[in-house]
Amino acid sequence: MKNVSRRAGRWSLRSLAVGKLYQAAKDEKTSFARSLRLLRSWLSPQQRVQFDTKGYFDVVGCDTGKRYRIRRGMSANVHEIDEYGRLGTGRCFVPLGGLPHGDVMLAQKIALETDEARALNIANSFPGPVTWRIPRFSSERRSSRSSLSTELGQSRQ
Repeated sequence: MKNVSRRAGRWSLRSLAVGKLYQAAKDEKTSFARSLRLLRSWLSPQQRVQFDTKGYFDVVGCDTGKRYRIRRGMSANVHEIDEYGRLGTGRCFVPLGGLPHGDVMLAQKIALETDEARALNIANSFPGPVTWRIPRFSSERRSSRSSLSTELGQSRQ
């Protein structure tokens, strides 16, 4: 009886593994997977590493020399990057047709690298991400703030 259950367990594991392998092969044939393979083939080695690890890649515009970051997605996924590497104004431009993500990102890359002015003419702009910064205080104010917080902390206890 023990050998029968072991064999049954092995067969169920094998069938599960074969099923997963079949599903992976089937998934590779989808338009989404093909579009990402095409995109990756057009990326430079540095862009490919950036895309695989961070989910975005940077391109340089052909006319102005500005840097743009293209994130995974279909729209509102392109941002200008300032000289400090911060995200700036966003750009939204998408090719016509119901294209998969990879094809859309490839079209955006090619448009910015070959005809930046026309791409930006077509694109809708939107404000970049808002970052909240804590104002920097002088050492006097910082020490008074820390002493105030310790006083408040002691009075609450």
